[in-house]
Amino acid sequence: MLRQRPEMIEDGIKSATNCLAEVLHAKYTPLYAKDRSEDQDLINNLDEHGCRFTHHSSIAPTGTIILSLANNASNGIEPSFAHHYARNVIREGKKSKEKVDVFSFELLAYKAMVNPDAAPYTDNPDHQLPSYFITADDISPIQHVDVQAAAQKWIDSSISKTANVPTDYPYEEFKHIYRYAYEQGLKGCTTFRFNPEAFKGCW
Repeated sequence: MLRQRPEMIEDGIKSATNCLAEVLHAKYTPLYAKDRSEDQDLINNLDEHGCRFTHHSSIAPTGTIILSLANNASNGIEPSFAHHYARNVIREGKKSKEKVDVFSFELLAYKAMVNPDAAPYTDNPDHQLPSYFITADDISPIQHVDVQAAAQKWIDSSISKTANVPTDYPYEEFKHIYRYAYEQGLKGCTTFRFNPEAFKGCW
C-alpha cells in the first residue's frame, strides 16, 4: 500500500524509514487528500500534535453477520445475504436448538411502510418485492469488488466485503476475481463459494 502513495517517495520516505505515526496519518492518508488542499492548517496541526483517533472508519464483511443482530442494523456495503431465512439458535439455559425466522432490515421497513403483505419467494404479484430488492447472490463477484473499490477511498483503516461466488464458477474466472481486486488496489478480497459437499451430513 505504501508504494501507492507517490508523495511519500517524493518526500524521501522508503519502506525501512522510521516515520512518526501522526505524520503518516496527517500527510499520507488518502482520506485526507482533499483536506490538504482545503485546510492546510488542519493538516499541519495533525502533523505536529497528532489526532485523538488514528483511524476513523473501518468496514468488515457483514452480510450474514448482520442478520443475527436483531434484524435492525445496517449491512454497510454488503447487500443482504437473504431477505428471509431460518436460523437455528441455542437459547440461554436450553440445550436444544430453536428455529427462528430472520428478516432483512429493508424487508421489515418495506412491510411497515409500503406493503405489509410483501414477501420474497412468492408467486403472488400483489406480495412480490420490487426488483431493487437484491441479495448477495444477485450481484456478480466483479460487481462486489467494484463496490469495495468505490468505498475504499473513504476508509482510512481496514475494509473488506464478501464477493459471493456461484458454486459452478469456473476456476479461471475465480482466479480473475483476485487479480481484478489487486488491479483495483484493494486492501483485501474476501470470497465465499457455497460448497454443497461441505454441508452434507455424515452417514
